Amino acid sequence: MSYPKVVKDPTKMGVGRAIAVLTSGGDAQGMNAAVRATVRVGLYTGAKVFFVHEGYQGLVDGGDNIRPATWESVSMMLQLGGTVIGSARCMDFMQREGRLKAAGNLVKLGITNLCVIGGDGSLTGANQFRTEWKELLIDLVKSGRITDAEAKASSHLNIVGMVGSIDNDFCGTDMTIGTDSALHRIMEVVDCITTTAQSHQRAFIMEVMGRHCGYLALVTALACGADWVFIPEMPPEEGWEDHMCRRMMDTRSRGSRLNIIIVAEGAMNKLGKPITCDQIKALVTKRLGFDTRSTILGHVQRGGTPSAFDRVLGSRMGVEAVMALLEATPETPACVVSLSGNQAVRLPLMECVQVTKDVTRAMAEGKFEEAVKLRGKSFENNWNTYKLLAHVHLPDVKSNINIAIVNVGAPCAGMNAAVRATVRMGILQGHSMFAIHDGFEGLAHGQIEPITWNTVGGWSGKGGSILGTKRVMPAKMLDEISLSIAKHSIHALVIIGGFEAYSGGLELVRGREKYEELCIPMVVIPATVSNNVPGSDFSIGADSALNTITTTCDRIKQSAAGTKRRVFIIETMGGYCGYLATMAGLSAGADAAYIYEEKFGIAELEKNVRHLTEKMKTTVKRGLILRNESCNSNYTTDFIFNLYSEEGKGVFDCRKNVLGHMQQGGSPTPFDRNFATKMGCKAVLWLTEKMKECYRHGRIFANTPTSACVCGMRKRGLVFNSLSELAADVDFEHRIPKSQWWLKLRPILKVLAHYDVDLDTSEKAALEHVVVRRA
Repeated sequence: MSYPKVVKDPTKMGVGRAIAVLTSGGDAQGMNAAVRATVRVGLYTGAKVFFVHEGYQGLVDGGDNIRPATWESVSMMLQLGGTVIGSARCMDFMQREGRLKAAGNLVKLGITNLCVIGGDGSLTGANQFRTEWKELLIDLVKSGRITDAEAKASSHLNIVGMVGSIDNDFCGTDMTIGTDSALHRIMEVVDCITTTAQSHQRAFIMEVMGRHCGYLALVTALACGADWVFIPEMPPEEGWEDHMCRRMMDTRSRGSRLNIIIVAEGAMNKLGKPITCDQIKALVTKRLGFDTRSTILGHVQRGGTPSAFDRVLGSRMGVEAVMALLEATPETPACVVSLSGNQAVRLPLMECVQVTKDVTRAMAEGKFEEAVKLRGKSFENNWNTYKLLAHVHLPDVKSNINIAIVNVGAPCAGMNAAVRATVRMGILQGHSMFAIHDGFEGLAHGQIEPITWNTVGGWSGKGGSILGTKRVMPAKMLDEISLSIAKHSIHALVIIGGFEAYSGGLELVRGREKYEELCIPMVVIPATVSNNVPGSDFSIGADSALNTITTTCDRIKQSAAGTKRRVFIIETMGGYCGYLATMAGLSAGADAAYIYEEKFGIAELEKNVRHLTEKMKTTVKRGLILRNESCNSNYTTDFIFNLYSEEGKGVFDCRKNVLGHMQQGGSPTPFDRNFATKMGCKAVLWLTEKMKECYRHGRIFANTPTSACVCGMRKRGLVFNSLSELAADVDFEHRIPKSQWWLKLRPILKVLAHYDVDLDTSEKAALEHVVVRRA
């Protein structure tokens, strides 16, 4: 079902309405971002907004637990973990009398819109509350707790859910709020444990959260290249003990100094018996005699600062939740706001709850393949990738195919993870893998050598580019490059990098007319902090850079906590692409983000200064302005700093920071490691198929446009787009795609920063059916 496209004034949509927001069940990092967005967008639409403190318990107890929310009351919430408005397990709400009290409290305040951020139990409770609402009102009128007029004014309750759960155990959404942050905590620990394990040649067994869902364990295993993972959805086969010990021995025999085993807390065998860290430790020690340690991470996974992804996710979901509440009718089912690819979607709440319960049922009945499918495409892809890379015997038969890998452009976090996945997947396909050092220049000069399974061990967590990378383009070296390709019998090429990787690949394709050696399948894997590669919504490395910027902005803002009235002007990387500045603006709570794609002049700058001057009159005394490095050649960072300093005299003072190359460095985030691993695997499988198609008369000859592609993430999946055909959508002068999905998030940034702008409500997520998406 889709909503009629009626153009409404978004600032009037909520007039006369009241919205309450509560967090319930286990806390999750990013809940505060969702609360902040719900409050600010609610106020922006003209609605009254209330906090419900202490979850459903606060709803039942009423009184001071239900308080009006103001714009300032959610300031500085973005970077806080947990939930500022509190959460509690509530037995009272499970009883009808408790729900009766809760209904009475809402009616007295005129609240008929409830936004619930929690797990499936909390959302099921919200739906029951909505279903019973009319009967509860009748009972309240009968007992004299509310009047007929009050009941009439509150005749219908709208419910919208957002899923906050670090386990990612709710079906219908790719990611729940808090999952990415929990992965950040886990990977920090895994990286630390890896170094100590290597020092002592130890085996480490690590238990992560996930009583009913193995998502955290699975992604951790993928991101760190674990030897084995135990998840509840897919218990190991009979005789797994022998298989696991053999695999660990195999890893050691190839020269590795450590073993990592990841265990979800709900891990079990086929008979439903728990598999614990202690059992595994005893097994490894007894069978293999390895020095073995176990670590149970526990609640550390729930704590700490939310990642940039969770802040943006919480903010986007909060905006969508308010719109869903204000557009709801008594006929629309209660919905939950979900993430599918990079799209916010609305799904019927109880359909999602039902599918979530179906997973548990399938697991109880031993239908484990079905359980994995029910978890959704994202989970299934992760499981399939893990199986491809982990439970393997290297092939005895070689394919006689040579695939070369080259890194091009600026280095970024995650490049090495992509190389590792590409090399290992290639070897599993029976191919011989070759590393090209120092970009296209290295290819021209023959800096090419075989790269093995062991060489790339431990590369997932390493930042930068171990192969070396340069920005030099291939067009002037096609003679040398074609000779190198012939000399080393290269049959396919994997180019990992940013815009240079795309445009360099295009130069090679155009050189096919003259050089037959270039008629080989090629694939570009986007890897750049700038996120400006055509054919992909995301690039490897952008998430790591975004987290670096966000963390730095948090620290910079905090440095002014004791200082009155200060504005920070911060310059971010990205070339002409405003992705980093925009997303960092959303995740760090910036007042403005200047980018090349959205033209601005002195009038816009003046408006921003006036806006900050007004802001300083409130209780919020800090300002944050982001500027993309190439957004305007005249309005430089120094110019903007001087302008704000001059205009803010007597009201606020300014400081400026140019973040520079720190944005390209550091370890890759869990998202970048996982994304790079999946892209590397997918690229090799695609190349393998392409080479079969292009095999003629005993050799490979590929000269069609579709034999040279970008492997990209588009909306809801990995796709391959021809380099040549993508050229029509590229602004080559400014090295950016002409159409970029994230530009639609710009109005959200401005609304959340309290600007008087139009939030486009014409293109809202329609209500989809999760059952149809599963089919």
